[in-house]
Amino acid sequence: MLKTTLIGHACLFIQSRETNFLTDPVFFDPHWESINVQCPERELKLESVPPVHILYLSHRHQDHFDVRTLAYLKRHPGILLPETVVLAPQDEILLEVLKELEFDNVQVVNDFEPVRIRDLTLTPTPSFNQDEWPEHGLLIHDGEVTVWNQVDTIVNPQVIQYIHKLYPTVHFAHLRFMPLLEGNFAHHKSLHLPFDEYSSFLRVAQALGPRFAVPGSAAFRYSDEYGFLNQYSFPATQTAFLNDLHEFCPEIQSSIFLSGDVAEISPGHTRIQTQASPFVRVARDDGHLVEFKPVMEVPSIRTRTQDPAEQKREGEEVREFIENRFVDRLKSCETFEVWRHWKVGYQLEVFGKNSEPDIWSIDFSLPELQIQPGRPGRMNIYEGISCSELFNLIHNRTNWDYVGASAQYRTFDNIYRVSPGNFEYFPSEKKFPHPLTEIFPSSREMDREKFMKDVRRWKDHA
Repeated sequence: MLKTTLIGHACLFIQSRETNFLTDPVFFDPHWESINVQCPERELKLESVPPVHILYLSHRHQDHFDVRTLAYLKRHPGILLPETVVLAPQDEILLEVLKELEFDNVQVVNDFEPVRIRDLTLTPTPSFNQDEWPEHGLLIHDGEVTVWNQVDTIVNPQVIQYIHKLYPTVHFAHLRFMPLLEGNFAHHKSLHLPFDEYSSFLRVAQALGPRFAVPGSAAFRYSDEYGFLNQYSFPATQTAFLNDLHEFCPEIQSSIFLSGDVAEISPGHTRIQTQASPFVRVARDDGHLVEFKPVMEVPSIRTRTQDPAEQKREGEEVREFIENRFVDRLKSCETFEVWRHWKVGYQLEVFGKNSEPDIWSIDFSLPELQIQPGRPGRMNIYEGISCSELFNLIHNRTNWDYVGASAQYRTFDNIYRVSPGNFEYFPSEKKFPHPLTEIFPSSREMDREKFMKDVRRWKDHA
């Protein structure tokens, strides 16, 4: 028999007869650049979490790979044992963070290569996502029962076929159910339920055919400061997914699964014990805060810097950058001729402490490129950003994951050009380069620094 307890989001506490097993631990709120909190709100008694023999990390998204929690586990003996094995993907940044936090017994895992520890066989399953780093789901088998945790992975029929080759019967599955729209508001993308993605979750469930399934991951919301984004980011619910799953695959038993719920899984039966965990429970049902209503009022962008003297200093430096260095940086971009070709009218707004932003514009159709105060006659690309985050981008102190996900940056484009007798437009389904994201491109070093910043903050203080 296996028991799985949901601690929160993707963090599971799994027990076999001989082994305790922890996945993707996130113990503290807020997390992920202080943007997110667990939802529903939970109460977690850290002193009561049993010792674990295995710590499993699926990938390095910050809602799964939480540096503060990892630093806590390393600094506070009790949950991790001297012999605890850490299973992690072959990811240089993730492994570097573990090394900086002084983790021992780290074992790299690979797609479909089983790992035998105590009475468990653990088999990572691959993902076909678009990220540049590896990500895994996980099969857990104790000799009698098989559980699959899909985590955030994207799988194809061949993956499901191979799972069935290894284990013809999957007794229990934690399934993806939420097609997250994080960043869609900020980047002016569709706010409809992505039907192809959502229906793929149902098709995966049907192909896998577990005897019992629960919704997995996606148990978080934006914290109060960013709360308006909740209505723009979470287009599904556990209840809606389970209703759809019942219609699509009526043979699969299923249940809602919240923090503190425990699933007891045996070869012939699964029993869900609601709020049965001795160390975690739902503290408040605040699920209504993530009700999807992408038509509601949103606040303006505002600088995050609170100190007036710092606001002034940052504002002066940002203004100097825009008026004296911005155009030269644009000219050095590989996409400069693309903006020229489309005769782009560009508007940049920088938001300080007041609601009225500073506005600059560039007309890429002019022979001499200049940045001017005020609005352009035609706006093909708009970028709005808080002064604090543009300042941080200039100084390599932030990353686009945070800037975009927190809506401190917002953008849209309408790309077309007119010539005698001709109207030409750029396909809306394709991504058009925007000046700020070209000048400050996402990079491996930017991604690394967001984790190392947390290492410096939490290593000796968690």
